[in-house]
Amino acid sequence: MPLFADVILPLPLADTFTYSVPKELGSLIREGCRVSVPLGKSKHYTALVSRIHDNEPTEYTVRPITELLDESPILLPTQTKLWEWISRYYMCSMGEIFKAAVPQGLKGEFKPKMEQRIRLTARYNNATALNLIQQSLSRAPRQQRLLNTYLQLTSGGGEISKHKLIEEADVSPNICKELIDKAIFESYEVEIGRLSNNTTPVTPQNSLNEAQAEALEKIEDSFATKNVTLLHGVTSAGKTEVYIHLITKAIESGKQVLYMLPEIALTKQIIERLRRVFGNRIGLYHSKFSDAERVEIWKKQLSDTPYDIILGVRSSMFLPFKNLGLVIVDEEHENSYKQQEPAPRYNARNAAMVLASYFGAKTLLGTATPSIDTYYNATTGKYGLVNLNRRFRSVQMPDIEILDLQDLSRRKQITGPFTDPLTEAIGKALSDKKQVILFQNRRGYSPLMECRNCGWVPRCKHCDVSLTLHKNAGKLTCHYCGYTIPAPKICPNCEENNFINLGYGTEKIEDDLLKIFPNARTARMDLDTTRTRTAYEGIINDFQEGKTDILIGTQMVSKGLDFENVAVVGILNADTLLNYPDFRSAERAFQLMAQVAGRAGRGNGQGKVYIQTRQPDNPIIPLIVQNDYKQFYNNQLAERMLFHYPPYYRLVYVYMKHRDIHLLEEFSEIVGERMRQLFDYRVLGPDLPPVARVQQQYIRKIVLKVENNLSQYIINDTLIALQNELQDNKRYKAVTMFYDVDPL
Repeated sequence: MPLFADVILPLPLADTFTYSVPKELGSLIREGCRVSVPLGKSKHYTALVSRIHDNEPTEYTVRPITELLDESPILLPTQTKLWEWISRYYMCSMGEIFKAAVPQGLKGEFKPKMEQRIRLTARYNNATALNLIQQSLSRAPRQQRLLNTYLQLTSGGGEISKHKLIEEADVSPNICKELIDKAIFESYEVEIGRLSNNTTPVTPQNSLNEAQAEALEKIEDSFATKNVTLLHGVTSAGKTEVYIHLITKAIESGKQVLYMLPEIALTKQIIERLRRVFGNRIGLYHSKFSDAERVEIWKKQLSDTPYDIILGVRSSMFLPFKNLGLVIVDEEHENSYKQQEPAPRYNARNAAMVLASYFGAKTLLGTATPSIDTYYNATTGKYGLVNLNRRFRSVQMPDIEILDLQDLSRRKQITGPFTDPLTEAIGKALSDKKQVILFQNRRGYSPLMECRNCGWVPRCKHCDVSLTLHKNAGKLTCHYCGYTIPAPKICPNCEENNFINLGYGTEKIEDDLLKIFPNARTARMDLDTTRTRTAYEGIINDFQEGKTDILIGTQMVSKGLDFENVAVVGILNADTLLNYPDFRSAERAFQLMAQVAGRAGRGNGQGKVYIQTRQPDNPIIPLIVQNDYKQFYNNQLAERMLFHYPPYYRLVYVYMKHRDIHLLEEFSEIVGERMRQLFDYRVLGPDLPPVARVQQQYIRKIVLKVENNLSQYIINDTLIALQNELQDNKRYKAVTMFYDVDPL
């Protein structure tokens, strides 16, 4: 009986494609294996087999699979199940998940890392023959030196890296070739892999203090009845030590652990702490690794000796696990866990909880500033809740001072972006050999460049945004599409040279800071300075080792970094956080400011935090000063209930994009009207999003608010059916329509 295989292609296609299985592959092919398949006239793709069956399609001629690429599956059944859940819940195709989840090297040809090795040929692998050949090389001193170096490095014989041997002997590769030609040496390749072998000595885990031990016991009690538990611990409470004890128990019982972090920058400090306890049992996985390294980690997880612990960012949950027992989602509130562009637009925190449920594993969510949704689930009994309210070593919470920018401006106590009290505090910290962190949530030099004469502002030609000045690079850049032009010297509108830079990015903060403290050693930590793994590791290392006095950064500096010598933290403009047009702006502002403040005073002595704002009377500000999360939560809950927002309602954002604004508006009005027929008052829009044109595509947005007791899957199926119906009309076929479920 002929066999057929449904395959997933790494393309945004709604359905799988069916291919025939050649007879010679019938007994070898399995679900989860990769195959090479033809598509169209000349293209071939690496696809994943999702189902094997004997039902021949009748609507088209089936083409055969070209090649089977795996002896065993690279995608395990539990992974497939997770993909199917993500596809259905977040309304994306399996192909989009394939493209996002699997390293590029597994979607094409992957070449393992090989190394040239050298050893003696069998003929000379004895003392007598070696003595004779050494004597015969007396007239070829470099060949003799190479042979002697080989014997010294290998203690008389064995294999050695060809590169190392040539380097140690200080000869050219040709000398080695001459010995190979004489059949004294033989050269061969071995696969060495790219994964580093940890050499950090393993030390016993630290004992827990009373508060940590109590929290650990309560978490274990909670896990007896709940699959998910929230550990709500203040900043610097020592949550990581609690995690380490939980991990130890999980791996001692033969289970695997997934430890997720929101930011690559965090992995540097955490991996060092974990490797001191767990050594080579832990693997690191994130996008700053080369694709080849990620392929090797993927393959190791499929092997008989996988890592017991995986530490990584959101993509790490796609790795193949065989026996997952514990998932830790640290800083669970962070919006970095939500994939925005491109699809799949999933939340890794929520998807990881689903993954854990498939294994019967437990999930621990940890943070000092829980998301409103998570805290609601914990206080209403869906999740367990454990509090850890004391800082490690009983260090005091930082003292927070609010600096009124309007008042200080009137009194002429502001220099550039710095108020006098903050400048004085920075100066004192530097004289006391302490460190400073300054938070500014904008990168670049200036977000706006304007001609004083005529008001001309350089804007992106593809997007509805102004271009950001990056002074060091001498360029203006769009942070949406990457469009870049040289920074103009003359205004193209009035031909005058009279530009002013409005606003402050991290680059300008550093520039102005060095004018006040010219001897300070500063560093920036933003997207521009952390594009490689070694870049962000270097920044963190230098600050940790005291080689940097002042660290200036965007959101990256708020996310759980642990530096003991930080005495002063400055939030330079809280208003950019408070004024963002989104129902979650208050939540984000509270979380960011509380987390940034938590970087201060983690060692000896109470830290000092300065928050500069033009809105000192904003109701969020005193709650941050008092570190009163519960009151903040209660205030937000009342507002969310009144306006039908999460956690009482779920949201789906419907986006539509097209180059023709008139066609887009016509289509979006039809979609809005049809959605109101289906969902009634729950539909808002269509409206313009904050940025209404990106990469020459105009954008419209519809908001759907649905009660929690309605099935998300039925809602999703209804939306997909509506989209298919409307886009069957040739006029609207080219309109892009996509969804963001549970947006952040």
